[in-house]
Amino acid sequence: MDYSEKAKDIYVQLQQGKLLEAFDKYYAENVLMTEPRGTRTGKAECRAYEEQFLNSIQEFHALEINKVGSNETEATSFIESTMDVTFKDGNRVTMEQVAVQQWQGDQIVHERFYYNNA
Repeated sequence: MDYSEKAKDIYVQLQQGKLLEAFDKYYAENVLMTEPRGTRTGKAECRAYEEQFLNSIQEFHALEINKVGSNETEATSFIESTMDVTFKDGNRVTMEQVAVQQWQGDQIVHERFYYNNA
């Protein structure tokens, strides 16, 4: 499986409600995750953040995988996605983002998210 296929598999699992299973499989112990709201270091801290995100969602409506690509020589992939969710506070939000992933073997060691934080 090449890096673009691995990246897509993560998001297919998200579509199936298996975010934490995908996280456990594909993220390294020393992963660094960066986004406009901050940076998290290490698998435990990053997983706790993902759990908190999941716990804030009341209803998951859709996740679209828009674009996927990779540079196999550089062990880098990207995925553009759109997610439609209703949070427990009642706000329904459509989130668009791009995730750029740096791989070592079969695991992500750095992931950076690009989105509008307005």
